[in-house]
Order: sequence, then structure tokens, then C-alpha cells
Amino acid sequence: MPLVSPARHPLVPQIIEQLRSQITNGEWPVGTRIPTEPQLVAALGVGRNTVREAVRALEHAGLLECRQGSGTYVIATDELAGAVARRLQGAEQAEAIEVRRAFEVEAARLAARRRTPDDLADLRRALGTREEGWRSGDAARFVEADARLHVAIVAAAHNGMLAALYASFGDALRASLAGQVGDALLPADYVDHTRLIEAIGAGDAARAAHEAGAFLETPGGELGCR
Repeated sequence: MPLVSPARHPLVPQIIEQLRSQITNGEWPVGTRIPTEPQLVAALGVGRNTVREAVRALEHAGLLECRQGSGTYVIATDELAGAVARRLQGAEQAEAIEVRRAFEVEAARLAARRRTPDDLADLRRALGTREEGWRSGDAARFVEADARLHVAIVAAAHNGMLAALYASFGDALRASLAGQVGDALLPADYVDHTRLIEAIGAGDAARAAHEAGAFLETPGGELGCR
């Protein structure tokens, strides 16, 4: 959706909503740099101060981050995700693991009870992509594929509130996981997720919950072992 010049009053709230829309619609994905201030001024047809105030508001909301000498970047897709990301920045890794366990164990249990044939097909595809990511030796590719598998499990739970909360945790989860895994995928760190997906497919809620929890009880908290 292209940026357009808004009606004249009130300007700042309208610009905030336009910029937020670019983020929430995925047109400015997490991790990307937004257009420069002069570019936004030209695209929106408003003054520098208006653009500056709008960008500052979205920084305070946790959606944007100004990096000195580099530009302004998208760091979250909504205010809740931004709040979670800020909270996790100062959190102990053990706390993040506990939060993941709360989400992922219950998601696995519900997915085993509620998954549809389409869900199961999605889970198997996601598992295959995760395996390909590991074999590639590319840590970033593996982290993304691993995260997508867990998102698919949460989706198969068919609980909208759980999915929304997990999505808000997702940006921070990827950043945390990437920091844990580092630049190298070590064979000793690998943990297979096949049994988890098989348990969901079999409709075995207790086994699915056990498998999901076991991954988060390892000494590394699942690290590269995802």
C-alpha cells in the first residue's frame, strides 16, 4: 500500500496510523529499515516535524528503533510484540525458556486434540523444511525454519488468543534463539522434532505435551537443539 498525503487535520495521528499500517501489513517487515525522513516527507506531503513526531511515537510504542548512523528499523509488528521484546532484552534466558514452555507445551497438547488433516500436512512440511535448514548448515535459515514449525504447532491448536500471544512473543523468540545458536550448527546440539509431530498426528495429547516439554528441559534449553 503506497503512502499517501493525509487530510490536513490532525496530521500526526494520521501519519502514525499510516506508518503503523505499513508495519502491520508486512510491507515493512521486522528487521528492515524504513524510508529516511526526507523520503517520508516527500511521500506523505507533510513537514519534517510531523514525520519526526510520528516516528518517535512508534519508537516509544516499541515498533521502531533508531540506530545512530544507520537509520530507523522495524523491530516489532505491534505494541504487544514491542513490549515483549523490550521485556526480554533484560530477561534471564531461563525466564524466556519458562515462557516458551508455557506456550509450547499447551499448544502441543491442544494441537494433538484439534489438528485437522490440513494442519498435519502443514506440520509435516514445516518439519521437512526444518530438517533441510539443519542440513544446510546455515544457522539463520535453521532458526527461521524452527520457529515456523512451532508457529505451525500453535496454529494447529486452534486457539486464537494463544496464537496472538505467541505471535507477539515470536519476534523476541527468533532474536533470542539466534543469539543462542550463534553462527554454527553443532551436531551435538541437534534434537529431532519428529516424535513431537508424530504424537500430534496420532492425537496423543499427553505424549505431545511431554515431547514439547522435554525439548525445553535440556541443559541448553533447546538452543540449537530445536
